[in-house]
Amino acid sequence: MKRNAKTCSTSRNAAARLLAVAVLAAVPMSAAAQQFSADLVARKDDTSTKLGTLRVSQQKARIETTALPDGFFLIDTGKPAAVFVRPGARVFMDARQSSPLTSMFVPVDPDDPCRQWQAIAQLSAPVDPAAWHCQRDEAEASAGPSTDAYRITASSGAGFVGWIDRARRFPVRIRTDDGTVIAADHIRDEPQPAQSFEIPAGLRKFDPQALIRRIQQSDVWVEPPASQ
Repeated sequence: MKRNAKTCSTSRNAAARLLAVAVLAAVPMSAAAQQFSADLVARKDDTSTKLGTLRVSQQKARIETTALPDGFFLIDTGKPAAVFVRPGARVFMDARQSSPLTSMFVPVDPDDPCRQWQAIAQLSAPVDPAAWHCQRDEAEASAGPSTDAYRITASSGAGFVGWIDRARRFPVRIRTDDGTVIAADHIRDEPQPAQSFEIPAGLRKFDPQALIRRIQQSDVWVEPPASQ
């Protein structure tokens, strides 16, 4: 009888493990931690231009652009934060309006992407709630399976339409107000090194405004003439 009880217990444990595996396997991809890399390509008037590369891991993104080859952007929608890192100069700084890409290509909640887009936009410049709007755009054609379109309007003219890949929890295509389409091309679903999304050790934060204030307090500062 003792052997039968032990056998039954072992069978129950095995069944429990199989059930746990089955439950985990049933979790949809959208709930999993997405990790991928891609090329950022802009297209307008039959002309294609590679803007840079993109890496994504969960709530973090890294953007390297051809326009600023001496550094890279790190975006973290969990904080939120957006910085530009220059390893060669041993400094990093708030991204602010260094590149419009940092306010478009950010990890989002596919059920409420407007919250992350607005939080990152707020880091660049104060957002006027009366002029900044984000809503789902049913009129836009799908950019692929499981893709939703959202339209963002802003008083600054930095509006765009973004198509979100629900499985990757990320906008894979953006159309700006001037008609330029920027897409994440050649997407490669693959693990990303954690250190790719961290500011390298030993770098100091550079504050341009602090530098301007120091210059203004120095003898070399010349007050600009008052406007007539």
